[in-house]
Amino acid sequence: MNIFAQFLPDFMQFSTVEAANLILLLGLIMFLGALGGRLFQKLRIPQVVGYIVIGVLIGQSGLQLLSVPVITALEPLSSVALSLIGFLIGAELKIGVIKKYGKQFVGILLFEAIVPFFVVALVVTGVSFALTRDFSTSLSIGLVLGAISSATAPAATTDVLKENRTRGPLTMTVLGIVAMDDAVALILYAVASSLAAILLGGGAGLSLGAQLISLLYEVGGSLVVGGLIGLALGQIIRNLMSDEGRILSFSLGALFLCTGICTLIALDNILAAMSLGFVMVNFAPAKTRETFSLVEKFTPPIYVMFFVLVGAKLNIWNVNAFVAVLAILYVLCRTLGKSLGARLGARLTKAPETVRKYLPFCLLSQAGVAIGLSIAAGQDFASTIGPTIMLIITATTFVVQLVGPICVKYGITKAGECGLDITEEDLMKHSLVQDISWGNAPICRTDSPAIVQETTTLNEIICSFSHHENLSYAVQNKDGKLSGIITLEHLKEALLVTELSESLMACDVMEVPEVTCTATTPVPELYKLFSNYDTETVPIVDSQGACLGVAEKYTLDHYLHAKVMELHKKVADLG
Repeated sequence: MNIFAQFLPDFMQFSTVEAANLILLLGLIMFLGALGGRLFQKLRIPQVVGYIVIGVLIGQSGLQLLSVPVITALEPLSSVALSLIGFLIGAELKIGVIKKYGKQFVGILLFEAIVPFFVVALVVTGVSFALTRDFSTSLSIGLVLGAISSATAPAATTDVLKENRTRGPLTMTVLGIVAMDDAVALILYAVASSLAAILLGGGAGLSLGAQLISLLYEVGGSLVVGGLIGLALGQIIRNLMSDEGRILSFSLGALFLCTGICTLIALDNILAAMSLGFVMVNFAPAKTRETFSLVEKFTPPIYVMFFVLVGAKLNIWNVNAFVAVLAILYVLCRTLGKSLGARLGARLTKAPETVRKYLPFCLLSQAGVAIGLSIAAGQDFASTIGPTIMLIITATTFVVQLVGPICVKYGITKAGECGLDITEEDLMKHSLVQDISWGNAPICRTDSPAIVQETTTLNEIICSFSHHENLSYAVQNKDGKLSGIITLEHLKEALLVTELSESLMACDVMEVPEVTCTATTPVPELYKLFSNYDTETVPIVDSQGACLGVAEKYTLDHYLHAKVMELHKKVADLG
C-alpha cells in the first residue's frame, strides 16, 4: 500500500469539510465553465476560450476562488482529459488514412516542429544576449524555449474541430500532427536540455545518451502499454454489444487504468491513450468501434473542468520586463516558425491547397505538453534558467490558448470543412418538415403534386405516378382543407374492383388520416409518428388545416441519405 501512497491525489488527505468545499468548487467550475463556453459560442468564439477565461477569472490571476492546493488536488482531471483526447485522436488514425496521408503527416510534422525550434532558439538567444551579455545562459534559454515551441496542444485544437463537426484533408492533417507532435517535442527537449546542461555547467546532470534512452523508454513504453490494453479491451467488449452501459464502463475503466499505469511508471499518458484508440479502431472486432461514440458522450464535462483549470493555473502577474520581452518574442517567433514550417512541409509533400493555406492557423495552441516541459525545465535548471522558462511559458500559454482556438476556427472555416462530419442522425435532429425536399422541390407547398382534389378521378391519380415521386396523396376539399389521404394500398384495393375503377374519384377511395403534421414539425417527431401510428405517410397541414402535401418515410430517408452523400462528395472534392 505504501508503494502507491505517493501517487494518491492530494484531495485524499482533505478533511470532511475540505472535501465538501471541493465538491462545491467542482460544481462551480462546471457551471461557470459551461456558462462561459455558451456565452462565447453565442459571440461566435470557440467555447474553449470561454472555459479558459472563466478559469482565469476565478483562478490565480483573478478572484482566486481556486487556490493552489485545490488546483493541485484536481490535477488528475487534467490527466483524464488528456487521455480522453488521445484516445479519440487514436480513433481517427485508421490504417487506410495513414496509408493515404502518412508521408504528408510526417513531412509536415518535421517541418512544423523543427523550423520553430530554430527560429525561436536563434532570436531568443540573440535578444537575451543583447540584454544580459551572458552567452551561455542566453543560448540555454533559447535552446529550451525552442524545443518547447515545437509542441502543439491537442486539447483546444480538437475541441474546436469537434464543436464545428469538421471533416476533410485539413482536419485529418491537423489530427495526425497533434497526435504525433508530443514525441517530436520530447526528442527536441531531450537534446536541448542536455546541451543546456553542458553550457550551464551541470544543470540536469544527464548525458544526451541517457536522456535519449529515457525518451525511448517513455515513447515506446507508452505505445506498448496502450496497445496491450487496447487489445484486451477489444476482446472484453466484443460480446457486450447490446449493453452500452457496460461497454462504456469497461472502456473508461481501461482508459483510466492506462492513465494510472502511465503515471505510476512515468510514461506519456497521451501517447498511451492514442495507442489504445489506434488499436481499437484498427484491430478490434468491427462492432467494438461504436465504443468511441459512447466515450465521446462522456467527455464534455471533463473538458469543461480541464480547460477551466488550465485558465486557473495561469498567473499573469508574475511577469517582469525581461520575461515580458522574451515572452513576446517567443509568441511571435513560434507563430512565424509554425507558419513557415507548416507551409514548407505542405508544399514539399504536395498537400492539398487548403492544407497549405490554412494549416498554420491550426497549430498555434500550446498547453499541456509545453507546460509539462517547462515544469521539467524548472526542476532540471532550478537554480539557473528554470524559473524564467516557467514564467515565459505560463504567460504565453495564456495568450495562445485564447487566440489559438479562434485561429483554428478561422482556418477550418476558410478551408470549407465546417459541418461536413455529419451523419443522417445529426441532420434529422436539426431538420423540420419544411426542410425536406426531393431533388430541388420541397415536399411542403400548396402546389405539391401529392395534393389532389376530392373530385380527381382515379385514372388521373394513377397517371400521375409516372410523373412524380410521391406514392401517397393528400385529398383536399373545395376550401383547400385536408379531407383525407390516399395510399398505394388504397389504390391497389380500388383497382381490384375493375368494373368501377374508371368512375371512382379521390373521395371514394380516401380515408380520414389518423394523424397529421405541420411544416414546423421536427423530423425526429415525424419519425415517431410513423412508428406510433404504424404508417409511412403523414399529411402536412397548416394551422388552419389547409393541405400542404404529404410526408412519406421513403422520401425522408432518401433526403437524409442524399444530403450525407453530398457532404461526403464535398469532402472527397477537397482532396
